[in-house]
Amino acid sequence: MADLVETLTDSLKKLGIDAAYGAPVEIDGATIVPVALAWSGFGGGTGTASSPGTVTERIAAGDAGGEGFGGGGATIPIGAYVASGGTAVFQPNVVALAAVAIPLVWTTGHALARIIRALKR
Repeated sequence: MADLVETLTDSLKKLGIDAAYGAPVEIDGATIVPVALAWSGFGGGTGTASSPGTVTERIAAGDAGGEGFGGGGATIPIGAYVASGGTAVFQPNVVALAAVAIPLVWTTGHALARIIRALKR
């Protein structure tokens, strides 16, 4: 059992690094390493019926016995490290920045409009 936990832990560490940083690519003498923001979530569950009776009675009472699961994840490409001539520079992904900036700008503008409206009263 300890080997299983250790194996899973090593796999998850590698998965996180591989999801955040892509394999280096050589293009015209420059090395490019893609970078992403990655996260994941999981769930679980189990249970036993705590009330006596048939399955139908337990379901009607809201206690069907348990179980469950979950999961999910996302990866957003945020840019790349470009190395050439002995220096490395981070180049952001403009599309991802715009996708993040649009709701941020809208929320900020909405909040400022409410503050200004409140100050005028």
